[in-house]
Amino acid sequence: MPTPFNQSVIEEFRAHGGKVGGPFEGRDLLLLTTTGARSGKETTTPLGYVRHGDALLVVGSNLGAPHHPDWYHNLLARPVVHVELGTRTFQALAVPAEGARREELFAYAVQAAPGYADYQARTTRLLPVVVLERAEPDGWEPAREITTLAGKVMEVHTWLRGQLRQVKAEADAHFAARAAHRGPGAPPVPGLGLQIRQRCLAFCQSLEFHHTSEDEHLFPGIARYHPHLTDTFARLADEHRAVARIQGELVALLADMGKAEPERFRAELDRMSTELNAHLDYEEEQILPLLAGVPWPPAPAK
Repeated sequence: MPTPFNQSVIEEFRAHGGKVGGPFEGRDLLLLTTTGARSGKETTTPLGYVRHGDALLVVGSNLGAPHHPDWYHNLLARPVVHVELGTRTFQALAVPAEGARREELFAYAVQAAPGYADYQARTTRLLPVVVLERAEPDGWEPAREITTLAGKVMEVHTWLRGQLRQVKAEADAHFAARAAHRGPGAPPVPGLGLQIRQRCLAFCQSLEFHHTSEDEHLFPGIARYHPHLTDTFARLADEHRAVARIQGELVALLADMGKAEPERFRAELDRMSTELNAHLDYEEEQILPLLAGVPWPPAPAK
């Protein structure tokens, strides 16, 4: 739950199209909604932000307190967040910056809002700089018009495939850069970067939501009218469980990025890619023809 002060800011923000008075008057302010790492509950926090190209930067200052703010711990566990900016609401992928990039972006943020330097001076912890970027995979363009449930399911499948390709491309580039290390001293220990971790967790989060929606709502609804597809739905459920097991192994690898073995991570990613694409192909072949006549979006209940 937001504090009473934060709740009053949230209500004023939403009532006046992103404009608030008091200590935030005239400042660039957004509302960040994260999902609790342990509770699973959504929490909204007003935060100052700095524009950086097409992305937004938020700093985990916590007013210079010795601990990171709760919203930061939440987005490390569940990196897909909701952002309210003025009258716009959209999903974003939250990626904390690392190393030299973090230093560069923090200096950029301090130029725009010098107070961040004061907060850093109050604490020994390094203030996180989080980049809020597009949640969609590179090159993603939503369908112009979707009129059937089949079209909607296909859009989700295309999005999932694109996310998985991007995770693999980022992982390959990251490990290739580490392998190409030259110069004095030992090469850095091969590990996973935060960009890969957050993108991979976002993909797993979205895939879990998609499969849960199918198992609990879509497939039971179809089965009532097509009982001859009982074996098909049983196979799809088994495949969901198989993919979920691989997801669990990936998430376990991501829990300790510094010690993650590149070859093991690649092997798990390749295994998920192979099984997921085969699963999506089968689902499209068996299920999409049944959904081609179902209108989307659904008609409102009378």
